[in-house]
Amino acid sequence: MHNQGIGSWPARRARKTPHRTALVHEDRAITYAELDDRVNRLAHVLRERGISRGDRVAYLGPNHPAYLEALFAAGAIGAVFVPLNTRLTGPELRHQIDDSGSALLVTAGSPHRDLSGSQIEVLPAEGTGYEAALAAAAPQYRDEPVGLDDLCLIMYTSGTTGRPKGAMLTHGNMTWNCLNVLIDGDLAADEVTLVSAPLFHIAALGMTCLPTLLKGGTAVLEPAFDPARTLELIERLRITCLFGVPAMYEMLAAAPGWERADLSSLRNLMCGGAPVPGRTIRRYLDRGLAFVQGYGMTEAAPGVLLLAGRDAAEHAGSAGVPQFFTDVRLVGADGAPVGVEEPGELLVSGPNVTPGYWQRPRETDEAFHDGTWFRSGDIAQADAQGYVRLVDRVKDMIISGGENVYPAEVEDALLDHPDVAECAVFGVPDEKWGEVGRAVVVLKAGRAPDGAALLAHLDGRLARYKIPKSVVFTDTLPRSGAGKLLKGPLRAAHGTGVDPHGTDINPL
Repeated sequence: MHNQGIGSWPARRARKTPHRTALVHEDRAITYAELDDRVNRLAHVLRERGISRGDRVAYLGPNHPAYLEALFAAGAIGAVFVPLNTRLTGPELRHQIDDSGSALLVTAGSPHRDLSGSQIEVLPAEGTGYEAALAAAAPQYRDEPVGLDDLCLIMYTSGTTGRPKGAMLTHGNMTWNCLNVLIDGDLAADEVTLVSAPLFHIAALGMTCLPTLLKGGTAVLEPAFDPARTLELIERLRITCLFGVPAMYEMLAAAPGWERADLSSLRNLMCGGAPVPGRTIRRYLDRGLAFVQGYGMTEAAPGVLLLAGRDAAEHAGSAGVPQFFTDVRLVGADGAPVGVEEPGELLVSGPNVTPGYWQRPRETDEAFHDGTWFRSGDIAQADAQGYVRLVDRVKDMIISGGENVYPAEVEDALLDHPDVAECAVFGVPDEKWGEVGRAVVVLKAGRAPDGAALLAHLDGRLARYKIPKSVVFTDTLPRSGAGKLLKGPLRAAHGTGVDPHGTDINPL
């Protein structure tokens, strides 16, 4: 084949395992032969709609076979795929459509967004019209040359500050990331992977869905995560692989039926998006299940670090070691390497790392150290064995009286309190120390707010300067679609003065 990109994967899989199930969606099974046929036909439809090499094709909708059909069909003709976040507002979506210059929008699941003002053709992927268009298209598509350096997709970052940037990912970025996953994650050809985290984020796509299809396993597509349905699908379909952020695994373990559920088919539990609390690790270890924890970013397609399940207990709190074809480096503010157990910014290099941001040359230049190493913006430290622990974001670090305080460390200690369901820590101005920590806490049901008791719980666990000086209680914490905590809205709501709903305490 001339096509070396991921657009050729359905055809390559179909010639090896045509009758095996590639996708399951709403109890409908699609074989690799059927997927290849539908991708070929959709490639013809895209051509008929005027899409050619380099053009951008956007997708808006939940996890659905049409997402993968559009991704592979775009790759088959050398076009660029642009997945859009269904949680965004109309103006936010219009910005990404216009910024990417997308010429066609494939939709599924009735997105209900006002996209007026965007000059883009819409192709609904559900209903008789879509199926009729595929049926009328030719079943074979000519093999076009697509190289690993060609652009595969543009995925917009979460944009917690400013407008999102489009991270460019090449076919090579996606392929090398999948190889990392297959080598380090031990995915098998009979894998049955539940994909309930949204595919418009890179983790679900790059860490589970695409590696499963590359290996010849089955991806079970769910439109959203539901704990009760997840337990039911694990038992009924004998799910072997899950991916989720820590909050999803917490909800799963808290669901009715968790204790009696048959989880014997599970062998790969992948978790990312945030550090996994120790209590979550212990809850799954009690069921004989170990996490494959990791750390990644959109710009690395996304895998950077991986902690194998066998190391989960011994190296709890670590994100692991670099993935097989990926390298990391920790540097101080001067750019020089830091020593063992010393915090430094984590830099990443490898064939899975983005060439830059779409039409953002200045931001691209700023994102790379010495033009080679991608700057993650995260603070980490490595032990003598090379296991890397994420400490915090560079921008989230609190400098209190000249001492560096990393909120993630404080948050993990707070989560060990039996009353705490969720928490976040950030810095607020202080006349004496310059900056001190403030904790925003969500309590478990039925627990009474007691800020003094929470802070006393930290005394002896953390150095005094690390302990927050105030506590605010709230019902929920704002999170992105990927489950990541959004500290920008927290700072806006609780970052000035003493929150009227909180408890201002300074017992130390």
